[in-house]
Amino acid sequence: MTVSTVQPVERPAQVREMTPRQRVLAALARKPVDRRPTCNPTSIINVEMMDLSGASFPEAHRDAEAMARLAETGHTVLGYDTIMPVFSIINESSAIGCEVQWNERDNWATVRGNICEHAEDIRIPPNFTAHPDCQSVTGAIKLLKQRHPDVAVIGKTMGPWSMGYHLFGTENFLLRTADDADEIKRILTALKEVTVTWAQAQIDAGADALTLPDHATGDLVNAEYYREFLFDLHCELADRITCPVILHICGATVDRMDMIARTGFAAFHFDSKNNPIEAMAVVAGRCALVGNINNPVTLFRGTTEMVREEVRKACAAQVDLIGAECAVPLSSQTQLLKEIPEATKVFGKLNG
Repeated sequence: MTVSTVQPVERPAQVREMTPRQRVLAALARKPVDRRPTCNPTSIINVEMMDLSGASFPEAHRDAEAMARLAETGHTVLGYDTIMPVFSIINESSAIGCEVQWNERDNWATVRGNICEHAEDIRIPPNFTAHPDCQSVTGAIKLLKQRHPDVAVIGKTMGPWSMGYHLFGTENFLLRTADDADEIKRILTALKEVTVTWAQAQIDAGADALTLPDHATGDLVNAEYYREFLFDLHCELADRITCPVILHICGATVDRMDMIARTGFAAFHFDSKNNPIEAMAVVAGRCALVGNINNPVTLFRGTTEMVREEVRKACAAQVDLIGAECAVPLSSQTQLLKEIPEATKVFGKLNG
């Protein structure tokens, strides 16, 4: 197991102009960039993008062409340096047996009920990546790599903690962390294989990097629980997944960012509940930070001036890649989503 000890990189005064893909991969590796990239490790799609692309939920969750056509608007319309086609958090959970309510264009897909009561109930189909709800993702990644070879295409593989919610139910899973820690560890050990296998399938399809959401959120799981249940596991996942990985955890997470910075993950996608200056000081160049523009206020019902000010603050704090803090609300304003890359071009210049 390898723990990252990479030191901060001092960036030179000038770097030649990069393609979006070069810019994102350099930033994830904490190497010199021409300017800070804009990056969406999670969805930046809204209903207007569905209208513009002619691809909507639920089809865009389950059909490769619809998924690719909708996802690419993040680059072609909004101007981000990345394309991230996995809008939901449940494609692989569907493939391993969860019942899914896919919903319509104005609502997110969700898991209905739970399929496991105990760790020994977990059954992972040996060929689950061949399931149609996985093939839609790998198919979309292949299409996007063909259409946009100079843009960073980011896949998504859910962490075992998040999948524990899906298979066991969020409340049942969290209650068991206090009542039966050994059982939780057995569950996580079984589900980590889904994370790794699904990651490799997307890498084989051409993904340049992967988001790994593991929803041990600051509101539900404290830093000591992260240390007990997830730190060693995340170090192992960082070792086993063979592309840059962006860990995503919502909420106030400064209390565990030192541990996250030591896992070996390339980056951490962090929430607006964290002060970017404080967060950068804690990670101290050991991993990149991605974020942390506010969703529910700034991108949902804010103004371009509010977006520009948050981008300015993130750039001033030297946040490595600028983007929304999490999947944006489906009714977010398109102009506000566009303002993130526009403002980053102004404030994200070298040493900006």
